[in-house]
Amino acid sequence: MPLKAILFDKDGTLLDFDLTWGAAGYHVMKTMARGDDTHFDRLVDATHYDVAARVYLPSSAMVASSLDEIGPLWAEALERNDHAAVAQEIDTLFMALAPDYLVQLDDPLAILSGLAAKGYQLGIATNDSEAAALQQAEIMGLVPHLDFIVGHDSGHGRKPDPGMVEAFARHTGHSAHEIALVGDSTHDLHAARAAGAVAIAVLSGPASRAELEPHADHVIASIADLPALVAGL
Repeated sequence: MPLKAILFDKDGTLLDFDLTWGAAGYHVMKTMARGDDTHFDRLVDATHYDVAARVYLPSSAMVASSLDEIGPLWAEALERNDHAAVAQEIDTLFMALAPDYLVQLDDPLAILSGLAAKGYQLGIATNDSEAAALQQAEIMGLVPHLDFIVGHDSGHGRKPDPGMVEAFARHTGHSAHEIALVGDSTHDLHAARAAGAVAIAVLSGPASRAELEPHADHVIASIADLPALVAGL
């Protein structure tokens, strides 16, 4: 049965993770350290951040974890106990920087508008917050072509659990096997497989082909190759 709907991860799939969040992350960590070099260094260590290159390493929790997990990690590095407040501050600071730091991958607007014109229902499922996902989708001009946007705080759980995919299936009225989840991490692929959806890996994020291929139904270089792939499924 052909695909009828496609759910996209955001960072590493629609956005260049390193150029966007690696660059912005330096300023967020500096802000949250509040001039304390020890706290900044602790954040660098806790998040596996390469200061010289201004990137988060592939092993970083920042790559695929949600703010529910990142908040306590940063709070510990900052010697704070208010985990929820730390998570909210992280989200607020990254959102404030997004308009200046957002670097897109392969013209998401052209690709998603083309898919929507062919009748595919489209969505974004990210372990970022729903507000951040909506903000960044608006910056990219994607909102008119999206039927669904969810984050870790939308009430459907977070990847690698299947809740986001299952919610998309309910929203669109399609069976899971008529849906593909496109993402750059094993969290994305595990979420797709757990829901019974098609798992499509893109190599545009930090993870390697060797990491992703065992968990994917299809592997492509980036979303630029997606229209041709789905046309043949």
